[in-house]
Amino acid sequence: MNLIELVSSKLGWLRPGMARGIEQGLTAVPAVQKAVEQEYDAMLAQLETSVKPYRDEFPTFRYLPEAGVRRTEVMEWMETLDRLESDRWQDGYASGAVYHGDPKHINFLNRIYALHSQSNPLHADLWPSASKFEAEIVAMTAHMLGADQAEQEICGTVTSGGTESILLAMKTYRDWARAEKGIKKPEMIVPVTAHAAFEKASDYFQIKRVEIPVDEGYAADVQAAQRALTGNTIVIVGSAPTFPHGIIDPIAELSELARQAGIGFHTDACLGGFVLPWAEKLGYVVPPFDFRLSGVTSMSADTHKYGYAAKGTSVVLYHRPELRRYQYFAAADWPGGLYFSPTFAGSRPGALSATCWAAMVTTGEGGYMAASQRILETASVIREGIETMPELHVLGNPLWVIAFASESVDIYRVMDAMTASGWSLNGLHKPSCVHLCVTLRHTQPGVAERFLRDLAKAVDDVKNQPEKTEGMAPIYGMAATLPFRGMVTDLLKRYIDLLYKV
Repeated sequence: MNLIELVSSKLGWLRPGMARGIEQGLTAVPAVQKAVEQEYDAMLAQLETSVKPYRDEFPTFRYLPEAGVRRTEVMEWMETLDRLESDRWQDGYASGAVYHGDPKHINFLNRIYALHSQSNPLHADLWPSASKFEAEIVAMTAHMLGADQAEQEICGTVTSGGTESILLAMKTYRDWARAEKGIKKPEMIVPVTAHAAFEKASDYFQIKRVEIPVDEGYAADVQAAQRALTGNTIVIVGSAPTFPHGIIDPIAELSELARQAGIGFHTDACLGGFVLPWAEKLGYVVPPFDFRLSGVTSMSADTHKYGYAAKGTSVVLYHRPELRRYQYFAAADWPGGLYFSPTFAGSRPGALSATCWAAMVTTGEGGYMAASQRILETASVIREGIETMPELHVLGNPLWVIAFASESVDIYRVMDAMTASGWSLNGLHKPSCVHLCVTLRHTQPGVAERFLRDLAKAVDDVKNQPEKTEGMAPIYGMAATLPFRGMVTDLLKRYIDLLYKV
């Protein structure tokens, strides 16, 4: 048993506050700090080969080459890398990551991107097409999410992804609450299953994050949210669905709490915004989650997920333009002239907005409806297959993001065994589980059956070799059991260091 495992087994009963205090004391001891560093190094050494597989196959550049490399040679390298990496996601081995992936769709988007590769929405006078694309992306998304039945004018902006959409919304509520309610110590009420971007927003914008638990079905606890309300609360958050378990929070009840309190409510539909409207029309049970609810004052929806745009776009929506203006930045006294931007970035790739617009108008309602039907039907097959395995159980009642856990085998070692079979799944914790986010890639003939067959074999392999540990299993196991959050986050930051290691 190594040091980290020993600490986990002996101190797992500690409350978070007690654990933080003990952690700070322990890591200040030189001998303990040295031992922890050795454990970090051992874990990262096991991972280095997997994250740096090309060291011996391609040239490494630590310095600019004296003369530029021939374009034909660079193109050969890039094409080889593409061939090495595309098979797994094309064949449906990845959870999420690539949501469409059809070669004809990709080639179409690439042609659109090439046409607009130089455009920049910051310079609207040079590229008014970028403004056209973004305004229509926002309008189409708002229409899909209940704008026609909303009480006010739904508006928004295009962003670089779900994280930026969430960050912008939280920054907007902070500034709105400061200006209109005089709140200087803002708080947000966030279910423990909400996306980590809300924690990032809390850290970046100094908004106190008040976490509330989930119920036995992994949906946010409404009564806990009501108890958490204070005079400093500026926004309540709900997910449709949650990233970990694919569960739709009780948005109607949570948003009504916010409405009665006179504060904001944000529906994070980054994952479900382009599936749930069509699922509802297909007859699936979808609780209300969008602007048809008067308490919902903002939403986020990722166009680069089930909107089938190229990676790098999302939409953040608000229930009225006056609220959206708190998101903007404008500078009137800069010697460089009048400066203003709607989102965090200044210059932005207009080509991504162009490809997003093209993806949406060519897919249309019929295309989104058909794609959602295929995804939901495939997810049902996979969920039913998992539920037949006695060692596994599905968490909650998900539609297409299926989290599963086990009380008899190490679920992280099952995940590693699936990785060895070519799969890329998402490891989760609290509780320890793994999920598959079903996409169009999984609706190809035979993929669902292959997943279930490989999963059954992975479970058997772990049962037959209970002591074998490798891959990510030790790290996920540590994160799930170690009472010291700082040690886990420190290890994750070192993992990022590894990614940037040449």
